[in-house]
Amino acid sequence: MGDLQTLVERLMHERGASLTAYAAMLADRDDDAVRLMDDAIVAVLRRRRPPTDVDEADARVRMAMATTVAGRSPRRTWRASRGSRPAAGPDSAPHADSAPHADGAPRSPQDDRQDRVDDGSDVRTALRALPPRERACVVMRHHDELTLPQIARALHVEQHQVRRCLQDATARLSPLLGVVDPGPEPEVAELVNPRSRR
Repeated sequence: MGDLQTLVERLMHERGASLTAYAAMLADRDDDAVRLMDDAIVAVLRRRRPPTDVDEADARVRMAMATTVAGRSPRRTWRASRGSRPAAGPDSAPHADSAPHADGAPRSPQDDRQDRVDDGSDVRTALRALPPRERACVVMRHHDELTLPQIARALHVEQHQVRRCLQDATARLSPLLGVVDPGPEPEVAELVNPRSRR
């Protein structure tokens, strides 16, 4: 137990800020982020084989958070999510404290939107407009850089379901963040190494 306590202390000291930021991308509200992270840490430590180092603990806590959020939607939302789209993006009015450019030109709404994207506030707001499963898939795909097969395996669903989920999420996020939809995810084939023959 002492080893696990030490591991948790190291995890929070070395990775606490980044884990909290990761939880904030997944959670419905900022208030829920710390609770999501704490629950994931407890779940990871209760497993039969707990992590043995900070890197392993960090990876497993992140995965636990993502799969927890993905599991909050009923299974039917994999198909139902395609039906509705947000009516409008976040408020594009300039910030009250927006300063003009160095050359004196006034700032445009696009400048302010880019600032909010850069500081992460618009990204968090846009992610929270998504259903939980779409949000988890987007974070796993674009933050964790997992492949579609890896996401499907982690969530125990089919790869085509993850692809559809990401397509729906991208269609929702593009107008909210002012980015161009890159199109559908490419097909990914997993290569399996045959067992070496003796």
